[in-house]
Amino acid sequence: MGQPVASRGRTATPTLGKAMLNKYARAFFTRVLTPFAAFLIRRGVSPDTVTLLGTAGVIAGALVFYPRGELFWGTIVITLFVFSDLVDGNMARQLGRSSRWGAFLDSTLDRVADGAIFGGFALWYAGGGNDIVLCAVSIFCLTSGQVVSYTKARGESIGLPVAVNGLVERAERLVISLVAAGLAGMHKFGVPGIQYLLPVALWIVAVGSLVTLIQRVVTVRRESAEADAAAASESTTQNSGTAS
Repeated sequence: MGQPVASRGRTATPTLGKAMLNKYARAFFTRVLTPFAAFLIRRGVSPDTVTLLGTAGVIAGALVFYPRGELFWGTIVITLFVFSDLVDGNMARQLGRSSRWGAFLDSTLDRVADGAIFGGFALWYAGGGNDIVLCAVSIFCLTSGQVVSYTKARGESIGLPVAVNGLVERAERLVISLVAAGLAGMHKFGVPGIQYLLPVALWIVAVGSLVTLIQRVVTVRRESAEADAAAASESTTQNSGTAS
């Protein structure tokens, strides 16, 4: 999921792996994983295959463990597969590949992974977690996250820059939720009171996602008005020049 810009030909978008590792940790793990990436290349494994396997691992961690209330172990599994973000990008750089298909695959599977994570939370609260409100909040986090991503993609598809850094974008949504889930899962190991971290995190993500959605909609409305005004002004100037 989410190869770097140079290797996969996509615009700069924070991925889960990049968000969970600071620049120094990323540099360290990149060096560590380079021989492994080279080994996979020699074995004929493609970056796309690693991307698919990484997404499958995230889905398994979210939909196998979370609905059973195994928040800690589910987060551990998801975190392990986050390293596919670094491996597939490393492989693509070594191969010198930059493809539109890779960028499309990354973005599509990112949405699938997001849906699995928040869907897993929703299933837990609809079942053993026994909290219909938090189930609804989880579903809102899932839906709003998808719409936030769509607004940027749609705005860019009609030629607008969508130049806004939202309050809670994809990286923030996932890091906040996964860190809280992992810590909340430690309640089963006897850590008292920590189970409340995930509900608090989900509410933060829900409110932050709503604010981010509003920010993007307002930005697209302003940019589209400016673009329309600029186009109208250019048309008027051209007509005046033709008339003269």
